[in-house]
Amino acid sequence: MARMGVKVQFWLEKDGELILGKGRKELLSLLAELGSLRRAAKQLGMSYRAAWGKIRETEKLLGWPLVENKEGSRRLGLTLQGAQLLNRFELFEKEATLEVKKVFRKHFPPE
Repeated sequence: MARMGVKVQFWLEKDGELILGKGRKELLSLLAELGSLRRAAKQLGMSYRAAWGKIRETEKLLGWPLVENKEGSRRLGLTLQGAQLLNRFELFEKEATLEVKKVFRKHFPPE
């Protein structure tokens, strides 16, 4: 018999508006990796315009830029604040997921 498990999903909000969740986290991670918003959006199956819109919405809520052109190139990357936000969110997700699983095992011990 298969064991029961638990799944959780986290996101950050400000005044009820989405700042960062699974989709935006993936977008920013790919942008940082590829250096291109167009390529990151394509890999996620979204339009460049939709991807840029999500970034702009988030920047407006935060009050600071997430992305910038890298010096001397056409490559786009995360600002220091953008990279820190992404890193802190990923660390939070991992730690919080472990805690949720501990609580789950407490209330639903393996049989």
